[in-house]
Amino acid sequence: MTEQKFCQSCAMPLTEESQFGTDADGAKNEDYCIYCYKDGVFISEQAEFCIPHTLQAGVYPDENTARAAMKEFFPKLKRWQKR
Repeated sequence: MTEQKFCQSCAMPLTEESQFGTDADGAKNEDYCIYCYKDGVFISEQAEFCIPHTLQAGVYPDENTARAAMKEFFPKLKRWQKR
């Protein structure tokens, strides 16, 4: 059984190689998704960017719950531990 990969910036499940971000040399980076990491640079602030997507997917019942959950979970991800 393979371990589920998650973006280490926004926690998006990474189920396909096409979802991987890219390093400065264009190589796929399996730690981050295409929405967070492109050409070796982080490209967005995650909580506010992710909220509409998680609501649409039915992950959280409302915006405040989504924001609170992300505020609690994101610091555990690789990107945010470096800060």
